[in-house]
Amino acid sequence: MRECVSCKICKKVWPLEDHFISDLGLTKAYLFEDQFFAGWMVLVLQDHRTELFQLTREVRIALIEEVSRVGEAMTKIFDVRKINSELLGNQVPHIHWHVIPRLRSDPNSLSPVWCVSHEPVYLSPDLLDERLSLFRASLEIS
Repeated sequence: MRECVSCKICKKVWPLEDHFISDLGLTKAYLFEDQFFAGWMVLVLQDHRTELFQLTREVRIALIEEVSRVGEAMTKIFDVRKINSELLGNQVPHIHWHVIPRLRSDPNSLSPVWCVSHEPVYLSPDLLDERLSLFRASLEIS
């Protein structure tokens, strides 16, 4: 298959290298740049595939386990009302999950994040390091 933007990400060629959390096995986890929705992460499959049906049953199950593990870690860190897990691929044709904790303080918790108008929140280097550390600890990553 031809290489896509996400495959470059799989090789750790990512414009926001400092947002890398961990290699979780099947995916690499990154903190999403805009942290208006605090804790938003992206899990990028390390194999170039665009659809779930292209994966074996075993890999699909393991992939969902990684997504679930991240959602559970989020609930340890934040006051989570609901975890949104989204696999779209319309803009980047490569399996990657957006895992988004919807907090109790969320200003518009009934709307998809894509529909919530907001100014992006970019973390300072210190806050970014703190958030990455929280996730690594919660995911039990050294």
